[in-house]
Amino acid sequence: MRIRLSRALPVAAAVLAAAVVAAVAARPVSAATADVPEPVPHTAPTADHATYIVTVRGDVDPAEVAARVGATPVHVYRTVLHGFAARLSPDQVEALRAMPDVESVEDDDRATGFGTGF
Repeated sequence: MRIRLSRALPVAAAVLAAAVVAAVAARPVSAATADVPEPVPHTAPTADHATYIVTVRGDVDPAEVAARVGATPVHVYRTVLHGFAARLSPDQVEALRAMPDVESVEDDDRATGFGTGF
């Protein structure tokens, strides 16, 4: 079966966007006046650290947020998502989740589609 990339890519992007919206909606909103946590000591994440997708508010530079916790992004997203992917230590994940300008921190896990049309 041959699937045209021009048809499959927008569908995949829509599924990913819907998953992000659902994840953000399920997470409690932090107060805008929350204290910014202390910087996380820079420790290079090891291969056993999981990769996470971090989404940030639209008015915030994703690379700058990554730098605050000493993370090196594998990829910076600026189109469908606004954020970055990076290998993160548990301390970095905790620090990011406490930041008021971070919307979500999710495991970069395998995504699945709904239905049989994919």
